[in-house]
Amino acid sequence: MAILYFQTSSISRGAGRSAVAAAAYRSGERLRDERTGRLHNYSSRNDIPHKEIVLPTGLNTARIPWVRERPQLWNVAEKSESRRNARTAREFQVALPHELSPERRLALARTFSQDMADRYRVVVDLAVHEPRPDGDARNHHAHLLMSSREITADGFGAKAGLDMQANAARERGLPVGIAEIKAAREHWANRANEALLAAGLEARVDHRTLRAQGIDRAPMKRLSYGLIKRERRLVPKQSIERIQRNYRDRTANRGSERAESPIDTIRRLAREAWRQMREQHSGDAQELQQRSRREREKAQSQPARKRDHGHER
Repeated sequence: MAILYFQTSSISRGAGRSAVAAAAYRSGERLRDERTGRLHNYSSRNDIPHKEIVLPTGLNTARIPWVRERPQLWNVAEKSESRRNARTAREFQVALPHELSPERRLALARTFSQDMADRYRVVVDLAVHEPRPDGDARNHHAHLLMSSREITADGFGAKAGLDMQANAARERGLPVGIAEIKAAREHWANRANEALLAAGLEARVDHRTLRAQGIDRAPMKRLSYGLIKRERRLVPKQSIERIQRNYRDRTANRGSERAESPIDTIRRLAREAWRQMREQHSGDAQELQQRSRREREKAQSQPARKRDHGHER
């Protein structure tokens, strides 16, 4: 089965991010953010074989020629937002099936970008990235940097896509929130499978969870490229292989009877000790309350007896 990777994230000023900086990194260009004055220079990158700006089908750009120019596009997007914590862009990052040829991977990325531009009526800045020389050779992927506002013949309009108000999304027949993310993820899987089928390949991707697919294993944890580099630098290759082998053994035996591990034994004993301590503390507290009640009753009865004896005399 091919690898399915689909991740969405927002470019937000509240998190200290900039749409201009994001576009510079993904396109491998030198862009200046006119709002902050900062220069973001990634022109030395050589792992970006293709980049282009994708517009909604039928958009008239006669009055907005800047929409096709990356530096102007994202500076206008920044200027369109006044709030200091505004979302200025949205990104979809997808893994392109390594089984496909470079031409078919590019065609797939362009098709999906056009789908998203038409679905949300936004600008999509597409950048295709190749695997890093010292990374996983299968890591072909694409970044779809999308405007957070709808693009019209007069410029940016209302919020669009995942940043659209719920009522506006329902009026357009779009799901809301996580449902829309799931819909976009499913659409990407369908497009990827169409490309694999057209190439005559048997590999397929599946957008569903492991549980929905009937697969009984824990999901693999995604490791960032920086973490992988640190592990390779600090951990010997034999240790990495041993860790991976142990993980495969654990997942292969999942659901079957297995001996309790030392850490599980410690956790179990700690839970039992805590329960015993809690029960003992509860019993001591009840005994203390009963003793206090008896002492109060005794103290209240003593003056009454003295008064009774005095009256008899």
